[in-house]
Amino acid sequence: MIGRLLVANRGEIARRVLRTCRDLGIETVAVFSDADADALHAAEADHAVRLPGAEPAATYLSAEKIVEAALRAGADAVHPGYGFLSENAAFARAVLDAGLTWVGPPPEAVAAMGSKIRAKALMAAAGVPVLPGFAAGPDRSADDLERDVRALIERGPAPAGRRTLLVKASAGGGGRGMRVVEPGGDLAAAIESARREAEAAFGDGTVFVEPLLERARHVEVQIMADRHGTVWALGERECSIQRRHQKVIEEAPSPAISPAARVRLCHAAVTAARAVGYVGAGTVEFLVADDTVAFLEMNTRLQVEHPVTECVHGVDLVELQIRVAEGARLPETPPRATGHAVEARLYAEDPGRDWLPQAGVLHLLDVPGVDVRFAPPPPGASRCLRLDSGVGNGCEIGVHYDPMLAKVVSYAPDRDEAVRRLAAALAGARIHGLVTNRDLLVRVLRHEAFRAGNTHTGFLTEHDLAAAPAAPAGTAGSAGSAVPLSALAATLAQAAANRAAAPVQAGLPAGWRNVVSQPRRTDFAEARVSYLLTRDGLRAEGLPDTSLVSAAPDLVVLETSGVRHRFAVARYDGVTHVDSPLGPVRLTPLPRLPEPAGHTAPGSLLAPMPGTVLRVEVKPAGLVAAGQTVLVLEAMKMEHRIAAPAAGTVSAVNVAPGDRVEAGAVLAVIEESDG
Repeated sequence: MIGRLLVANRGEIARRVLRTCRDLGIETVAVFSDADADALHAAEADHAVRLPGAEPAATYLSAEKIVEAALRAGADAVHPGYGFLSENAAFARAVLDAGLTWVGPPPEAVAAMGSKIRAKALMAAAGVPVLPGFAAGPDRSADDLERDVRALIERGPAPAGRRTLLVKASAGGGGRGMRVVEPGGDLAAAIESARREAEAAFGDGTVFVEPLLERARHVEVQIMADRHGTVWALGERECSIQRRHQKVIEEAPSPAISPAARVRLCHAAVTAARAVGYVGAGTVEFLVADDTVAFLEMNTRLQVEHPVTECVHGVDLVELQIRVAEGARLPETPPRATGHAVEARLYAEDPGRDWLPQAGVLHLLDVPGVDVRFAPPPPGASRCLRLDSGVGNGCEIGVHYDPMLAKVVSYAPDRDEAVRRLAAALAGARIHGLVTNRDLLVRVLRHEAFRAGNTHTGFLTEHDLAAAPAAPAGTAGSAGSAVPLSALAATLAQAAANRAAAPVQAGLPAGWRNVVSQPRRTDFAEARVSYLLTRDGLRAEGLPDTSLVSAAPDLVVLETSGVRHRFAVARYDGVTHVDSPLGPVRLTPLPRLPEPAGHTAPGSLLAPMPGTVLRVEVKPAGLVAAGQTVLVLEAMKMEHRIAAPAAGTVSAVNVAPGDRVEAGAVLAVIEESDG
């Protein structure tokens, strides 16, 4: 029996494992980097051990430090979570060699399936269909790669001549270490970039190349196996809504898999598990396009999207992992699936700026109607809203780790209701302090093609959803009024706060005039507000049919065209957030007397976020073309290209590889060509 378990991870998955351990009466140990010193997972565990440093390689990717932490804290078991070392066979062996219980599959299975290259060979030998591919080692020349590509296209499932390729990391997942190479693209550069990113994220830079199966569905099967020969297939999940090859919306079951296809997929997944003597929780992933079904990879760990399976099957997969690690037998058959579950991943990122990760303070994360956290629905519940989050109000979102803030999961008797409830919860959430992908998620969930189940891995690109704002449900035509009405509400709330703090006549409405005078004005970067409060009520410029019902420092009620709207207002340093049924609005107050702006040279390339300079690809006085890569930053475990906005000459390079830079730092200056 496990008595004290160390979670070799951070954030949301660490808190998820801690919750189950509390339910089972198991003591817990957290590990935390210096960047995570105030993280919730470290505070919630019974014991916590510091891993000195902030970079993943020195902390959560250090098997030696984590095993040492487990022994020092008196743990007798280790749960790897997902990501980091969860699919590292050497780490699993080190845990076992230290006399600890490993809550995961045998190291041999991790080694066999943790390498996607080896896994594909094993699956092909076991009769599971796979896509052709080749390993792209560092010793491969350009001629070698060209020969490999020609052979690959001849064997691939695509029409002859198609050369769209996908470079993939052999270890890990989550979209890292992946690059699409279009016909005529630079395959060698894509391989090198993917290799660096994979090395930084997983400690293994091995990559391979395979054809890109376009317009395919990404479907995976959850398996659970014990040490006594029982292997469950807990149905399928569809994970086709992706950006940068990373899932953002997942659901169970798939809306497009027939019962017969489900049987075939589950059989293939069980075959894969038995082929490597698998034990514990794992996922077998497939690409499905028309008549093509191809093994994609096997994840020898719990998946980010495991909650949707927990919802429809009524199981706690972490509890099953622990019980299997303790030697328990699974029942012969898994629980039957009922209902439908959909999960959305909420990220601190800007979809309109090429998914740029965001860093800073998360002032508020409030999702309405949450029933459970980190847990399956209560027994007998037919509807449930679940929230799994690694952060809370006031948490600092740094640059060292993945920018996921939370997973919101909706469970209901059918897909339509689950999707509708999830969209409503996200649309009504109050998220302050950071730009997120929330509007994108709502727009996808309310898109007619998604609601019809017509999804594939290119869905976001096909429907051009990244930069579009979310449309509030049932408010056609009102979205355009959200900013001016929200700005008015923010101004009235600030006036109410000023009046409440006034030493005299605090009961008078702020801005009230007995004799009509000049209107009061407030400027935001997004809107200008001009209004008067008189005996006849509110008069707001540009909003003739709007009247004031009530105003408090944090809540304003306005009536416009006979319809009342409530605006929740929150003010922080330099930003005001207004939430209403019209949609969330972020406002930037402008000072009445602004300070003189600092001068930035024309053509300056600014750091979009804090990060580390990986490469500088230009030299001072060199010529650059529009769109040419000037340098590459690494932040949040991803590489980010900084490109020249126009053709010109490099007049300055202010950084070198290895430099740490803050957001807004001038990295280089391009003097634009006259012609």
